[in-house]
Amino acid sequence: MFDRPVNRRTVIGGMAVVAAAAPFAQAATAASPSFLVVGDWGRDGAQHQRDVAMAMGKAAHELKARFVLSVGDNFYENGVQSANDRQWQTSFEDIYTDPALQVPWHVALGNHDYRGNPQAQLDYAKRSRRWKMPSRYHVLRGADIGMPDTDLFVIDSSPLVHSYRTKVDSQIARNVASQDSEAQVAWLDRALSASRASRKLVVGHHTIRSGGSGHGDTPEMVAVIKPLLERHGVQAYINGHDHDLQHIVDNGVAYLGCGAGSEVRPVKPVAGTKFCVARSGFAAITLDKGGMGVEFRDYAGASLYRTVIARA
Repeated sequence: MFDRPVNRRTVIGGMAVVAAAAPFAQAATAASPSFLVVGDWGRDGAQHQRDVAMAMGKAAHELKARFVLSVGDNFYENGVQSANDRQWQTSFEDIYTDPALQVPWHVALGNHDYRGNPQAQLDYAKRSRRWKMPSRYHVLRGADIGMPDTDLFVIDSSPLVHSYRTKVDSQIARNVASQDSEAQVAWLDRALSASRASRKLVVGHHTIRSGGSGHGDTPEMVAVIKPLLERHGVQAYINGHDHDLQHIVDNGVAYLGCGAGSEVRPVKPVAGTKFCVARSGFAAITLDKGGMGVEFRDYAGASLYRTVIARA
């Protein structure tokens, strides 16, 4: 289904990037299901959020997307306070209105979500038919999400970042203090080891490898999570946090930065960078027996980058 990649150099938004172009099928089938990825988005429709939502709707219809993966910082600046918070309407329900986006949204928490009441997002999942967050970290089995032989491991990365615990008299410090980061890392290690899926994808908010100007690499994630990805043969880590679109390869793992759901910041290539751009947009991912097709699209629906991540 996937064509052979062709290297090319292009300029997007005034920035030169190196991209590996690889056209792949633009429709999902039972054998090649698709899903969308978006992060760092909840701004009451501002800063291209509504434009990205419209482009996502068209892509979801075109690709017959099975679900949307949200990689955190779902509501700015300070999360939501309850399941009745107005932002559920102004930043989510009233923005992602396309019929093709009325599919399950599998959601990770970000640091801005921890500035509010993270539990409210789990509570909303109990009343929403599309907002899916059974716990702060969990496994999405391929059989349950229509992705044969693929397991997705959603982690809650904010409690792993030490600096949040030292912010004096802050809501984020109080919220992360209640979470056992060591227990979560041990869970991920066990869950990855127990998985018999041939394709394993880990999803979290914080970066591991990144050329973003906002954050760059997250030291705690590099120290604790990166070795688990490599040890257990994880194909890709999908994240937000830096407001851009990135594809980096490091020691056999693909790092897909998808934090451009609204505001963006400058980004630059680092070791292993295949593509990076500071442009609002999202990712469309198509799974096939031969590999994982990744496409970044911008807020106008233009295709910025396509590649295939070969199956291990």
